[in-house]
Amino acid sequence: MSQRTALYDKHLEANGKIVDFAGWEMPINYGSQIEEHHQVRNDAGMFDVSHMVVVDLEGPRVREFLQHLLANDVAKLKEPGKALYSCMLNEAGGVIDDLITYFITDDFFRMVVNAATRDKDLAWIKQHAADFDVVVTERPELAMIAVQGPNAREKAMQALTEGQARQATELTPFKGGFIGPYFIARTGYTGEDGFEIMISNDEVAAFWDQLLSAGVKPCGLGARDTLRLEAGMNLYGTDMDETTSPLESGLGWTLAMVPEDRNFIGRQALEEKKRAGNLKKFVGLVLETRGVLRGHQKVVTDDGQEGEITSGTFSPTLQKSIAMARVPATIGDHCHVEIRGKLLPARVVKMPFVRHGKSLID
Repeated sequence: MSQRTALYDKHLEANGKIVDFAGWEMPINYGSQIEEHHQVRNDAGMFDVSHMVVVDLEGPRVREFLQHLLANDVAKLKEPGKALYSCMLNEAGGVIDDLITYFITDDFFRMVVNAATRDKDLAWIKQHAADFDVVVTERPELAMIAVQGPNAREKAMQALTEGQARQATELTPFKGGFIGPYFIARTGYTGEDGFEIMISNDEVAAFWDQLLSAGVKPCGLGARDTLRLEAGMNLYGTDMDETTSPLESGLGWTLAMVPEDRNFIGRQALEEKKRAGNLKKFVGLVLETRGVLRGHQKVVTDDGQEGEITSGTFSPTLQKSIAMARVPATIGDHCHVEIRGKLLPARVVKMPFVRHGKSLID
């Protein structure tokens, strides 16, 4: 049975087109996905991301537990409120999920995981938390709104009191904290500045209306996907999963292999994969002719080897077709993509494609 967030009625009021997403009835758009994309790139838009799973982790050994659970190292989190992006791996080095963890106090961390992986994530976390006497508490009573865009922070302030707004403006990127009845973090999934705001289900509809009054427009999951792809941000289940490692998913930067004695889950498998070599490379592609790049299309390198597109779309910002692809490490600056039986030329580029509304490709 599908679930609904506390903002479901607000989506209907705004003529949202509702689709199933990971068992949730969510808006794919409110009329024009392209307009919503540009709204975030040029002004301010908001997304209902209440389907995401908020998990609180508490106990005197919680930091030790997270150093074992996550491939990135929470020892980097020294300032309360600071956030860390990491993969959570299985013993084979495959990605169970990618997530964000916030350091609140020495015995309290908050984690946000993906909706589609909720059940397996919670089971895995609880299984390993037991060895460290860490209490795992899911927070389904919390909704979450992501306000994103160059004017997002300024407009979001209008939904807060003067004191709350002052505290929120002091947040640096990738930092969050409890402000009034909210947990506000300067994070997002669009390549733009903004906030992700956790608020009780009982209060979220009124807060949504305040943001609307401030000129923040609702945006659906369709625009969220094109925005994140332009920003070079992976989507779990599409760009990586339990069968792929961070080493072949463009996420090597999230692996904290130092100190060498930190025995996180999946470390041994990653070290073996590195020693074995022959790892695939994760790259950005720009189609050099007409057509649309899509997931699972075949990529052919100049020397005849093959790879595969993991995510692809037409970029509203660049007015070009772009993609992420897992390809042989020997790939050069150009390749071909098979679309409807034809091999079309594409350029290999470094991601992200877009940052803060500006193109990063020639």
